[in-house]
Amino acid sequence: MIEIKRITEKHKTDINLPNEPFELHGRMIPTYDGKAWSYTTEEFPKDEVTTMVFPDEDYDYDEMAKEYVFIGAYDSGKCVGLAIYKRDWFKFLYLEDLKVSGEYRGHGVGRRLIAEGQKIAHEMGLIGQYTIGQDNNLSACLFYIGCGFEIGGLNTRVYEGTQQEGKSDIYFYLK
Repeated sequence: MIEIKRITEKHKTDINLPNEPFELHGRMIPTYDGKAWSYTTEEFPKDEVTTMVFPDEDYDYDEMAKEYVFIGAYDSGKCVGLAIYKRDWFKFLYLEDLKVSGEYRGHGVGRRLIAEGQKIAHEMGLIGQYTIGQDNNLSACLFYIGCGFEIGGLNTRVYEGTQQEGKSDIYFYLK
């Protein structure tokens, strides 16, 4: 039984849940017609499918606790999922980080963390939440769409001059 709860000082080390690899098997291609966003997807050829893992963060609970809300998913006391939220300057709560341990992916843990974020956004008097996904992380992009997020923007230049050049960030909003 997975328990979703806020991470407090008592369990502050849980905010450094290690990142685990995920598959890059396709790309989301958003389009905007001047009124609404839509998207198509492109699957990569099998020989171009890769895995990626983000570097582990070194989050400092004591430094971040005033501005951030940390939500954990726990299985028998062990943190298996994490959502880190920050109130932004506008009326949406920013989902800065979302991760679920590999063996728990596909079992609704991420959706429950998102649902808890919606409750927190409403408690704060906000419209909802938003997050950013890389266009080549098709699984994450489709996950957000599946949770009810809508595309609200695209940044095609964010990775210029970096090792990740050619990728874009898609902005997702959940009201």
